[in-house]
Parts: sequence; C-alpha cells; structure tokens
Amino acid sequence: MEYKIIRLSEQPEIKEQAAQWFHEKWNIPLEAYLESMEESLAGQGAVPQWYVAVEGNRIIGGMGVIENDFHDRKDLAPNVCAVYTEEDRRGRGVAGALLNNVCEDMKKRGIGTLYLLTDHDSFYERYGWEFLCMAQGDGEEEMSRMYVHRA
Repeated sequence: MEYKIIRLSEQPEIKEQAAQWFHEKWNIPLEAYLESMEESLAGQGAVPQWYVAVEGNRIIGGMGVIENDFHDRKDLAPNVCAVYTEEDRRGRGVAGALLNNVCEDMKKRGIGTLYLLTDHDSFYERYGWEFLCMAQGDGEEEMSRMYVHRA
C-alpha cells in the first residue's frame, strides 16, 4: 500500500491521533506533544512542525521539528526529533522520505540548517546529514551523536 507524508498543519484533524502515536513510541507525556502540535497549528513561526507518514488511516512513521530535543547544546537549533518508523515498515525508505520532506519544507520556511540528536551511526549520512559533535541528552549518562543537515 502507498503511504503519503502529511504536515500536521495541513491536516489538523489528525492531531490527537498523531500525538497519541508519538506518545506511545517515545513515552513523552501526551500533553507535551499536544502542546507542541497546538503551537505548530497556531502558525506563529516555522518551528515547531510535525510530520507523519500515513498508510490508509495508519501512521507508519513520523518526526517533528522543535527548538531543542532535550540536550545541552541549546545553540544548535532547531532539531528534528521523535524520528520513528513502525517496525513492519522499516527498510522501505519511509524515514528517508520523511527526512527529505522535512528538510525541504523547513528550507521553504527559511530554515536551511537542522540538527538531530541520535544514538544511531551511519543511518542519517545516507540522507545528507553530517556528524557534527557529541552532545549530552537531558538525564542521559552517555553522550549522543549530534548531526547537522545544511540545505
């Protein structure tokens, strides 16, 4: 089945479904997602934004763009966050398509440089991201990898 990528601001009626989906994947309070999504729908600026890949009525992947993804490098903003693809849809290019869509959309909004904090290595390089430095996640013992994408 084909999937489509949706920016939440284009289909605000899926806000509750999207917030619940991200909450289940990352165990961040549902209210935090709803608050950020409400802010994106208010249209006060380019950030935050939320994106999902949808197959039928099912969300199969998603990510957001927020100012800071809970790390000590507040100067590296905005951040792509909450990157997730359902396990049964991995290996099909969903995350890559989302990443490319997000980068293009943010570029159109005047933001050419994005950052991403992750424990993965090598995955993001496939999509034009470059390792920048190590950063400390809030409440994390181990350092994580900070990537940058420049349009």
